[in-house]
Amino acid sequence: MKKNIFLYLFVFVGLILLYTLVNGNKIQESNAAEIQELMSENKGLKDSLQKETLQRLDMQYFSLENNDDALAYYDHLTLENPTRYIEDKLLETNEEKGDNPLIPYEGMESDFKINKIKVMNHRWIVADFSDGKYWGDIIIKYELKDDMSVDFTLLDHLLYTRSN
Repeated sequence: MKKNIFLYLFVFVGLILLYTLVNGNKIQESNAAEIQELMSENKGLKDSLQKETLQRLDMQYFSLENNDDALAYYDHLTLENPTRYIEDKLLETNEEKGDNPLIPYEGMESDFKINKIKVMNHRWIVADFSDGKYWGDIIIKYELKDDMSVDFTLLDHLLYTRSN
């Protein structure tokens, strides 16, 4: 009887070991497949991130912040951020009552005001304006003087028409 108990115990332990071995292999294969899938997804994310980085750099190509030659014009001034200073000066023109004086149109719904600004280099600005319903773009030439004043000159303008 003792021999049978040891035989049954040995067979039972053998079955447990066989089950553990088979189950462990299945888990290992599943984990390996999941790792491969995650690595493939990671590669796709890296490619996407690289593409977005290149797009961002391309969009920043025409900007004062990334143009060392244009920034050299302001070396003699004590400006920490020339772009921000110029944008602020341009936005101050919105504070006048009525339409912004740089916009050659009269607002139809309300007053035309400048919304978005892109300082291209040490001479040009592209800006977006709107009255809440109608909008357009302007190209402005500017000059930052030694006394920190800024002169703005409208070069060109465009008012979009609604297609409704």
